[in-house]
Amino acid sequence: MATEATAHGGYLDILRAPHAARLLTGTLVGRLPNGVGPIALTLFVRDQGGSYTLAGGLIAAYGVATAVGQPLLGRAVDLKGQPRVQLPAAVLSALGMVLLALAGIGHLAVAYAAVVIAGLFTPPLEGGLRALWPSVLGREDRVHRAYALDAVAQEVMFTVGPLLLTLLVSLWSPAAALLVINVLGVLGALAVVLSEPSRAWRSAPREAHWLGALRSPGLLALLGSFFFVGLALGSITVAALSYADDVGTPSVYGWLMAALGLGALLGGVAYGARPWAGAPEKRLRILVLLLAVCYLPLTLTPGPVAMTGLSVLSGVFLAPVLACAFIVVDRHAPTGTVTEAFSWLVTTFGVGSALGSAVAGPAVELAGTVAGFAVAGAGGLVALLVLLATGRVLGAPVAPAEPAARHAVSAGGPTPVHTEKNTH
Repeated sequence: MATEATAHGGYLDILRAPHAARLLTGTLVGRLPNGVGPIALTLFVRDQGGSYTLAGGLIAAYGVATAVGQPLLGRAVDLKGQPRVQLPAAVLSALGMVLLALAGIGHLAVAYAAVVIAGLFTPPLEGGLRALWPSVLGREDRVHRAYALDAVAQEVMFTVGPLLLTLLVSLWSPAAALLVINVLGVLGALAVVLSEPSRAWRSAPREAHWLGALRSPGLLALLGSFFFVGLALGSITVAALSYADDVGTPSVYGWLMAALGLGALLGGVAYGARPWAGAPEKRLRILVLLLAVCYLPLTLTPGPVAMTGLSVLSGVFLAPVLACAFIVVDRHAPTGTVTEAFSWLVTTFGVGSALGSAVAGPAVELAGTVAGFAVAGAGGLVALLVLLATGRVLGAPVAPAEPAARHAVSAGGPTPVHTEKNTH
């Protein structure tokens, strides 16, 4: 039976492949502005005397704009290639945050316009990296292992990112932190698009269809579930800041966010350390159940030390959920739409996260910190219900007969990839 990853090799095997470490590192650095965006916006608004509701509103606007831009830019990448889309988008996105840092929140129209620009042009580096893995790594089992490594590496970013942001804020200010983080983002995108695999990559021919990747019922089902996973995570961003205010120690906020990322990092390492047999769609339901269960204890809001431990626990199943979802997207994406399909996952997750932030803000102000964390638990449970309700649709993936052909060809022709027929 085929499995998602073979027992031999491992993460070091992936990182030793030519270009792999550069692509992974560049993508993570390039995604840093988006990865810490909600936290950076919250700290910036609070520093300027704004309310939780305003912070939630700006985060929501940023998230919705990102949601609109990601699939459009992902489709543009599939049609035009990576360098012609990724780098200009990164520069425009950074300029949006520069505008916010310089203008402040005194003129709300300008502030909202700035975050919309930043979100709309967030480059689809995440989907782009997953589209590159087949041409870089070859065998399908190595590509699947790279998906798990990708999820783990994201959690490094989500662990280090908040700490880096907190350091920049303590050294200078939230506005200066916004500027530095976005300069780093442009440099990361530049490192990716100047690489040989990115310059050579071309999407496989795609069927002309106005829905693009969204014509896949299985992909739609997965996106519906991940909307609520995003909602859960977005609500934690606001609820954790409220908790830090309650205990009178603002630095606790950064530690809670870093602890959540650390938990996901540990879970991702454990998940990727072994091969997995069976259909990933079934495994995803179990992982989402465990994720939802681990969100619920956050409503206890104990002291800072215990709360940090609960934050670690709440993140343990996030990276495994993401890694498994990447495989599901790969199995359900129509031919020639891989970047767009992965971008839709990012989009849906971002919309859910934005809504979670927008809902958690008023919930905290009306009913306290516990209500904010309760939104997270509810989001995780609804995500599970969506997967259970759409089990039949998810059980019928697109025939994955030549994943390499579905993903990409190099500039000189098809990239040879040794694949296995799906036997899940």
